[in-house]
Amino acid sequence: EVQLVESGGGSVQDGGSLRLSCTASGDLYSTFCMGWFRQAPGKQREGVAFWDSDGSATYTDSVKGRSTLSQGNAKNTLYLQMNSLKPEDTAMYYCAVVVCGFRGVVPGPAPFGYWGQGTRVTVSS
Repeated sequence: EVQLVESGGGSVQDGGSLRLSCTASGDLYSTFCMGWFRQAPGKQREGVAFWDSDGSATYTDSVKGRSTLSQGNAKNTLYLQMNSLKPEDTAMYYCAVVVCGFRGVVPGPAPFGYWGQGTRVTVSS
């Protein structure tokens, strides 16, 4: 069992910044990696940014160049720094476990379904 706790969402103006945090606890096997998904109202969930076991980060095209993923010293914490936010970034953001080894391709969620409770990001124009 894995527990994921997110924080850092909020409301900002167009062009603003936010830093999301996710801390994992529990049975963190070596094949488990972490990342962020988001879901906007009326839209499908999409993968945003993921940290692979080789220390590389993978981003969906819409956030590339505006977002930076980093890992905490304890390696069970993941940070997503989002800059130049746009209204289309408005969504619930969920931290989730994915299977490592996605090698630069945005992964889908792992079948065992470890998710955080979500943190809301609202960007107003």
